Amino acid sequence: KSGLDPGGAWHAWGMACLKAGNLSSAREKFNRCLKPPMDLNQLNHGSRLVQDVIQYLESTVKPVLITDDDYFATLRELEATLRTRSLSLEMMCEGKIQHNSYYQECLFYLHSYGTNLAIISFYMRHDCMREALLHLLNKESPSEVFIEGIFIPSYESGKLHMLENLLETIDPGLESWGVYLIAACKYLQRKNYYHILYELQQFMKDHVRAAMTCIRFFTHGAKSYTELGGKQTWLLKIKDHLKVYLQEVSRSSGRKKMAFTFRKKMSATDVSRHINTVDLQMEVTKFLHQCESSGTSQMTDSSLPTLFGNNNMKMDVACKVILEGKNIEEGFGIAFRVLQDFQLEATEVYSKVAKQLVKQQKYSEIRQLLKCVNESGVAAKNDGDNIILNCLNEFKNIPAEDLDNLIQDMDSDENKIQAYMLCNKLRSAYLVSVRQEKARALQLVQHVRQLAQSSGDDVVQAICAQWL
Repeated sequence: KSGLDPGGAWHAWGMACLKAGNLSSAREKFNRCLKPPMDLNQLNHGSRLVQDVIQYLESTVKPVLITDDDYFATLRELEATLRTRSLSLEMMCEGKIQHNSYYQECLFYLHSYGTNLAIISFYMRHDCMREALLHLLNKESPSEVFIEGIFIPSYESGKLHMLENLLETIDPGLESWGVYLIAACKYLQRKNYYHILYELQQFMKDHVRAAMTCIRFFTHGAKSYTELGGKQTWLLKIKDHLKVYLQEVSRSSGRKKMAFTFRKKMSATDVSRHINTVDLQMEVTKFLHQCESSGTSQMTDSSLPTLFGNNNMKMDVACKVILEGKNIEEGFGIAFRVLQDFQLEATEVYSKVAKQLVKQQKYSEIRQLLKCVNESGVAAKNDGDNIILNCLNEFKNIPAEDLDNLIQDMDSDENKIQAYMLCNKLRSAYLVSVRQEKARALQLVQHVRQLAQSSGDDVVQAICAQWL
């Protein structure tokens, strides 16, 4: 008469029937006020009213937990519970729920009015993980339901191994779980739970991604190569994963194509290249670890470069290796292999090293660097000259004697003249210019004369004028 919503009254009446133990009458009352959710895959446990019903039914039947030291009292409690609720022993021991009317009632309400997440969470609460997984598969629920309802509760309660065993029992190839497992990996990565992620990737036999996780374990948080020296077991694990992957690829290529849909694929050539990178990183790690231990280490960069970074980082590794040995020659071999393997811009690296040596005032070592570059067999004709010119562009205050020695080491007269002009050694520039072929000498001497004029060097200006 008053036009009020009767839902609340039906719900209260239904609850009263439940408490009185009249289950069929309760179903009838709830049928008038409970509605199934619009979307069964929504990430919640359904309406508050349904949750109240489930909560009451679950609280009515409590499995007996032995927390008391008085075993006889516990046994008496167990006997009483068995008598009043006719719970089967199977339910007590294995957490199975099929044989109890109250739990069956829960399932009725969940299947009629609950979401998939609510049903799965119910199974998980009562140690029926297998049923939860089968429900997920049958309903083709999205991966969010798996994460929320099964995966998070499993690892939080230390049952990840149990979950893995069940996934394998239901589908030994794990193909039907692929979408869910990849989603779990992404979730763990977002949360930075890398140890659980690594364990899961090993279970999935996803060797390429497991190797990538090992790279993170190796590089993350390390501040020195001494620290990386202590983490070299991760490098061995990367190699192991990649080798196993190669074996699996070669085995499957003989037979018909295996459907590894969710495992990361990589060509055999790429895998071999990565194995070479790991070998080279091991060599770099041993070398730099040794340098740091013996105290020859010079550079103190905030970030620690490794060969697992981009090309700029790899170039930093090459620089570090050349600079941190007892002398230039000691680390040059390893650095040269880094440059060759990754096809890096060698001249850029050598120039960077030379500039660093100028800063450290190690001029004789620049000459040693040039000697190594020339003896490497792959240096272009002007590489050595360009390295020196790059240094002179940046540093004008190299001591006269060392400066002369560096310029004398240059191959091309043209480059020597350019170097002398850069350092304002105009007399030396003139002396080399006049030795050139007539027409070219004319141009060069005129250029030297102009520079002398603008810098106010009357002596060189007069010499040039006289020659011209």
